[in-house]
Amino acid sequence: MSDITEIIEALVNFRDERDWSQFHNPKDLAIALNLESSELLELFLWKEAKDADISKVKEELADVLSFALLLADKYELDVKQIVLDKIEANNEKYPIDKAKGTAKKYNEL
Repeated sequence: MSDITEIIEALVNFRDERDWSQFHNPKDLAIALNLESSELLELFLWKEAKDADISKVKEELADVLSFALLLADKYELDVKQIVLDKIEANNEKYPIDKAKGTAKKYNEL
């Protein structure tokens, strides 16, 4: 069993023990993911990144990852594969010889 599968199973067990599956439809999971991402972002508001409270960053990042994994599970997506596929797609959009050292978007390279 992969680490990702183990995490998803733990999340699903936690959810199901509380009968929360009824609330975890794809739309609401996506909204929750966005809200948790905003909470993560708020930790950096008006300060240098080095000044963010790392314990709060860990907590909010865990929430973001949890909702993302639950959303992937809802659609029966293979998390490892979709991430590897995205890396490959980005590899094509951002060739090293054009993208190295620049933050330009692929259509500006």
